[in-house]
Amino acid sequence: MVRVCFVCLGNICRSPTAAGVMQKLVDDRGLADRIEVDSAGTSRYHVGEPPDGRSAQAARARGIVLPGVARTFEAVDFERFDYVLAADRRNLSELERLAGPTHASKLALLRSFDPEADPRAEVPDPYYGGAGGFDHVLDLCEAACRGLLEQIEKDQGWR
Repeated sequence: MVRVCFVCLGNICRSPTAAGVMQKLVDDRGLADRIEVDSAGTSRYHVGEPPDGRSAQAARARGIVLPGVARTFEAVDFERFDYVLAADRRNLSELERLAGPTHASKLALLRSFDPEADPRAEVPDPYYGGAGGFDHVLDLCEAACRGLLEQIEKDQGWR
């Protein structure tokens, strides 16, 4: 089983969006028994809350369900996950601090898996913007998650 965790600041917009997108791709390819998807935040701001309603609405319009409730990424999560993907450099830095050298190889920026994006590109936080920002985040997550899934399939010898 390959385990993937998407991480943003509060775990109500970007990381659940990425998790929902990835889960749909995994399900569509018939890989749900091989890939587990989760999300978390680096802060405790929204622990226990469902995904932001605007994120959920934009995702629903594309047939994507956003999973779970917000939780905080903990150092012990590195034992569980094979890929820990940050939405932006700020959250990547926080994850690097938690990971130390032991788990650093599990970390990456989500958009580094999008072949059309700069490897240091970020997923912007749509929280304080308009509705279009949530659609833009979905577009970015879809491109990156497609690339991620291809990389996982290649790494696992499934392709």
